[in-house]
Amino acid sequence: MQEPFRLLTINPGSTSTKVAVFEDEHVVAGENIAHAHTEIAAFPRIPDQYAFRRDAVLAFLRKHAVSVATQHAIVGRGGLLRPLHSGTYLVNARMLAELRHPVKDRDHVTNLGALIAHEIAQPAGIPAYIVDPVCVDEFEPVARISGWPAVERRSFAHVLSLKSAARRASADLGRPYNELRLVIAHMGGGISVSAHLYGRMVDVNQALDGGGPFSPERVGGLPLGDVMRISFSGTYSYDELFRRFTRQGGLLAHLGTNSAQEVEKRIAGGDAHARLVYEAMAYQIAKEIGLMATVLQARPDAIVLTGGLAHSAMLVGWIRARVEWIAPLLVYPGEDEMLAMAQGALRVLRGEEEVKEY
Repeated sequence: MQEPFRLLTINPGSTSTKVAVFEDEHVVAGENIAHAHTEIAAFPRIPDQYAFRRDAVLAFLRKHAVSVATQHAIVGRGGLLRPLHSGTYLVNARMLAELRHPVKDRDHVTNLGALIAHEIAQPAGIPAYIVDPVCVDEFEPVARISGWPAVERRSFAHVLSLKSAARRASADLGRPYNELRLVIAHMGGGISVSAHLYGRMVDVNQALDGGGPFSPERVGGLPLGDVMRISFSGTYSYDELFRRFTRQGGLLAHLGTNSAQEVEKRIAGGDAHARLVYEAMAYQIAKEIGLMATVLQARPDAIVLTGGLAHSAMLVGWIRARVEWIAPLLVYPGEDEMLAMAQGALRVLRGEEEVKEY
């Protein structure tokens, strides 16, 4: 019987760093290391958090007596690189250079995943990988065109979660991913709604920059004229406005909280405004699902909801009522990002797919 593959996975998030050790698909040690807002706020830029996040991972390894030398690979969450195809990538010098010096507006916490994975893996002589980073781009040419030649539609989304959900749907439907038409929505702090055609994610709202439905933290699509008036009002700097649109919008702006559980408590207590805003988010998600269904040019085989908000029976119920006439609805609550990262590395280690070079 073959010895199981051992993998360390590292997933930096906005207020936490998730770390897990896998033996094949099974977690043998894991922790969601929470970081206080005051700790994170002490760093002017995300790259400045590198040593702080790395040390948190190293402390986890000591706490759980995990030997890096016994691991077969280290997997970091993929960052905002140049556009690339879906798959598992070896962390190399070119990738590291781009992540250490990100261009403006691409200074994202996921960039730290590959950097930390590489530093831990290198002394042990084992590979460091990333899997399905947010910059995966499988668009058709027609999907890139906007109404202004200087602006191209781009693919920035919760690809790791979306692709993982696609594989789960494929297994449940009993058909290969590359034979399916799917609309998949990841619903978390940001919301990505995507169209998948025969194994490729051919369109998605640009969730990173706030496009598509509004979410717990992002404003979603806004009327361009209003955005221009706000931008030139003199009230906000560029950085302040970008932060408000991408981190301080949505439920947080309307209700003062980004917690769906808190919003549902208010609704249960009779808060009509909270209900209206929460239902409006479901309404916008359903609209985006309908939009993505048209991309497929035929009825989807399924509509899939995943991410943390898929735990909300209330939200899912509102979406279901508007979209289930289009196609059957599959719901996979949670994100399973750590497992998806491990599975990407396992496919390479087992020889099921080839590792990609950046």
